[in-house]
Amino acid sequence: MALGYVRPARPEDAGEIARIQLATWRVAYRRILPRHVLDNLDEAYLARRWGDAVTAPPSATHRVLVAVEQAESSFLVGFLAAGPADAEALAPQEPAESLGADVAAVTDLLVEPRWGRRGHGSRLLAAAVDHWRDDGFGRAVAWAFEGDEATRKFLTGTGWEPDGAGRALDVDDMLVPQTRLHVAVSPS
Repeated sequence: MALGYVRPARPEDAGEIARIQLATWRVAYRRILPRHVLDNLDEAYLARRWGDAVTAPPSATHRVLVAVEQAESSFLVGFLAAGPADAEALAPQEPAESLGADVAAVTDLLVEPRWGRRGHGSRLLAAAVDHWRDDGFGRAVAWAFEGDEATRKFLTGTGWEPDGAGRALDVDDMLVPQTRLHVAVSPS
């Protein structure tokens, strides 16, 4: 078992979060997303976006958490971003009110593949659930690519289930199907 912990992201983490996102996408999604799309992602642009997410979140319930591996040195190895469910959490043609105000949405949950299977994803998810409880959320949702068996298996292994909603993202004229999963957030 790895020595690690989760903490809120800091502004100086934005570049490393972007690097982890790119490294993970280029490995985990290489058979799901078009190669030229992955090759052309701009790390500096992503770092600016993550910097904004950390320093100016839309609300106090929007959070970016990072997983840290401890060894001789400490390394950021993964992250989770979540907040109240919004239009991005909805399925096509789903009414805005269908998810409700007590639903949190995970927008990103990534652990760099070389640091996988060391408990970092579980720690990130557990920390997020603690925050969701504190914030009064009763349920959470997350979209997963249908071709991303690792994420779907991880989430279902922690109690998440498909809720029947699906969508397809248009990625450079290629439709990439996703399934929405959900979980009840039980009171502490």
